[in-house]
Amino acid sequence: MKLKMQGSGSVDVSEAAFGADFNESLVHQVVTAFLAGSRAGTKAQKNRAAVRGGGAKPHAQKGTGRARAGTIRSPIWVGGGRTFAAQPRDHSQKVNKKMYRAALRSVFSELVRQDRLVVTESIRMEAPKTKELASMLKKLELDNVLIVNEAFDEKVFLSARNLPNVGICDAGSIDPVVLMRFEKVLISVPALKLIEERLT
Repeated sequence: MKLKMQGSGSVDVSEAAFGADFNESLVHQVVTAFLAGSRAGTKAQKNRAAVRGGGAKPHAQKGTGRARAGTIRSPIWVGGGRTFAAQPRDHSQKVNKKMYRAALRSVFSELVRQDRLVVTESIRMEAPKTKELASMLKKLELDNVLIVNEAFDEKVFLSARNLPNVGICDAGSIDPVVLMRFEKVLISVPALKLIEERLT
């Protein structure tokens, strides 16, 4: 299949990579797993065993008129341990590589169908100038856009980091979440070819 390039011309890409049906349930599963994997999972609270003190029985079992108590670190006492204390845990979910690639194919194919994938010959900056990049995006009528290059480009990154609603990503670290976060995706031809290799 052919993808129209910005300005003039077109580029040939694989039908399997950029013309696949949209599998909503698979994309949802992969996105959920991706977001779950980014959770820190470092929340920790102390249960009654972990709270310091409370070794001695606070008062006699009988005769005081008070409720019986064995430790001052009981969860019902102020300063006591938490009943169901949260512990550090891993939130990550397993996703097979085949599933992950299929989800990326679905997302890219949907971007093509919705005319949200903008292909250009290259994305280069002679110097890190935010004003120049903003002017270039304005000419292309892109105000909420993810810029995808074949590799990390420091000049493009420095030019884009102060622009609201503009993201930067290289072809090797692309993921479904960042692709769906922006209205349009501006991608260079070399980056497109790298992604095509990865998805076929």
